[in-house]
Amino acid sequence: MELRTLRYFIAVAEELHFGRAATRLHMSQPPLSRAIKQLEAEIGALLFARSPTGVTLTAVGAVLLDEARALLDHADRVRVRVSAAAGVASLTVGILGDGTDPGVVRLAAAYRRAHPGVDIHIRDTDLTDPTCGLRAGLVDIALTRAPFDESALTVRALRSDPVGAVLRADDPLARRDRLRLAELSERRWFQFPQGTDPIWQSYWNGGRPREGPIVRAVQECLQAVLWSGTIGLAPLGHDLPAELAVVPLIDMAPSRVVAVWNKGDANPLIRSFVETATAAYRH
Repeated sequence: MELRTLRYFIAVAEELHFGRAATRLHMSQPPLSRAIKQLEAEIGALLFARSPTGVTLTAVGAVLLDEARALLDHADRVRVRVSAAAGVASLTVGILGDGTDPGVVRLAAAYRRAHPGVDIHIRDTDLTDPTCGLRAGLVDIALTRAPFDESALTVRALRSDPVGAVLRADDPLARRDRLRLAELSERRWFQFPQGTDPIWQSYWNGGRPREGPIVRAVQECLQAVLWSGTIGLAPLGHDLPAELAVVPLIDMAPSRVVAVWNKGDANPLIRSFVETATAAYRH
């Protein structure tokens, strides 16, 4: 069995759908299906029960899933130890201004336990670059939020958070249980500087052009709300000063927390980081 084929198998087993697994692996579905059928032929048993809506693991598939995960984890540890012996076991991680996220905290603890010999460098970035310096070659991998231009990048979704409007606590709308974007159409919104990813800008402006002050960091957004009554958006569940309130937006798409890295980057430390992140954010 090749490690690559086992990675294909794990993707299908986790997605329980060949189409979604192919999308996750950035490949077309036919070669993925052929690889799984070849793996089943090598083993001499079906790994999946197939249906028009997806697949389910067979008993044999469930056993292989546990073993495949363990084997790939071991392979990653081998690569990391070899890299450490060569003096290159370091990884630079870009984080989009939210290092207090519980998922980040769990990830840091889990990665230290699994890879104590890897030297992690953190680059905390502002809101003007959703890839956290990835395209500029400043980081190896980024923990950030989508959507943004994903060309030449590989993106793994870790979590989705509902979004709300950040308002001053004395704003009449702050007493509402929920809001629609249309109810904020006449208000000023914060803007990102010229040259910021337009997909990213559009999302945080609720999908349409807005007018308002230019900001670069989370604290600048909050201060714009506090001082000027500017509308800001933020994922729900984050602590805010007592002077501010957040009201859920019922027609705003959730904000996706993602891990993103350059497509084709074969650094084994990236794969181990992504797998650890996926588990940490799942809880």
